[in-house]
Amino acid sequence: MFPSPSSVPPTRPPRPAGPPRHHLPAAPPRHALGLGIALLALVFLAGLLLRLDPRPFFQGLDDRWAASVNDTAVAGSPDGDDLGLFTTVLDRLGGPLGMVLPLLVIGCLCVYGRWRSGLFVFTVTVVANLVVLLPLKQVADRPRPPHPSVLVNDGSYPSGQVFGAVTLVVAVAVVLFPPRARRWWWAFGAPYVLAMMGSRTWLHAQWLSDTVAGALVGVGTCLVLWRVFAPLLEAEAERMASNSLWL
Repeated sequence: MFPSPSSVPPTRPPRPAGPPRHHLPAAPPRHALGLGIALLALVFLAGLLLRLDPRPFFQGLDDRWAASVNDTAVAGSPDGDDLGLFTTVLDRLGGPLGMVLPLLVIGCLCVYGRWRSGLFVFTVTVVANLVVLLPLKQVADRPRPPHPSVLVNDGSYPSGQVFGAVTLVVAVAVVLFPPRARRWWWAFGAPYVLAMMGSRTWLHAQWLSDTVAGALVGVGTCLVLWRVFAPLLEAEAERMASNSLWL
């Protein structure tokens, strides 16, 4: 015998699915917080070592790299003038002029109602420079290499220009580029950061280890703040998916 229609329990209608997650802004990688804290701690400990010992174990590598860069510059290659111009341009981009780029990104994001991403970029590129980088410079208090080719201030470790390059590249990747385009952005951003690192040593503005520390603290800062801002960025991604940014 078949059950009567009245005895068949009614089926529940399927629950409406939430709005699909938009591909922007990107979600932080797994273990972003732990890895970021580890990188920041490593740079901090190296800064303490520099404070206690003006010639740490990696100073020999810094000296050899500086000598090789100096020998290359003295050799006077045919492209020396072009390279000098290129490094000078990078020096300007890493200085106060470099703050124009993140401010333009922040302004464009806010115009389109993406204030959460704008706040993330502002915190990573501007606030972190004051809250993270400058205290690390005070901790290390490392002198610059002798005879820099550009105007520099006190505190060689870690490199502020490299820090700025890394934070800008990562922040832009998080908020502006979808997954496929992000690969191409990394292909551009990595050489840009390496060029900035090379230019600082070519100009005798910083030691090699200063540039490495600048890159590490930049990545560490981005990972930590990326994870901290994850709820805000996820909310923005859901609003973008449902076309309700302004609601």
